[in-house]
Amino acid sequence: MVKLRNFIRLLIITIRHLVLTKCYRMDIAKSARISFRTKLDKTFPQGIHIAEESYLASGVIVLSHDYCRSIRTDTYIGKQCFIGVNAIIMCGITVGDNVIVGSGAIITKNVPSNCIVAGNPAKIIRTGIQTKKFGQLSDEFL
Repeated sequence: MVKLRNFIRLLIITIRHLVLTKCYRMDIAKSARISFRTKLDKTFPQGIHIAEESYLASGVIVLSHDYCRSIRTDTYIGKQCFIGVNAIIMCGITVGDNVIVGSGAIITKNVPSNCIVAGNPAKIIRTGIQTKKFGQLSDEFL
């Protein structure tokens, strides 16, 4: 039963990835994982870029446009990042590689690689970290 459930889950993830990349033309690495309740901006979908082995948790919002200022711009999420539950990444932001974004954080400025950010607006709370697949903190940094 567990094997069947995992197979169905991976099948659905694959179909969703195909829809996002082929129909909406988002740039999402095949090894990235996106929760089913993550909201990716479909007003300018080709502005969404998510790199390898990153994980976006439930309720994350990634924007690539700003209606009030009539801006359509690219938003990047680097390799091996973890974006926590209900975090918001504003349009035009670049999140570097190996970044952990705390739950509920609002990213209003670019985030450098190898750090943990949290808060509203998000601020760096730790630097010099390394992450593994899907943004899990490496054992040496626990």
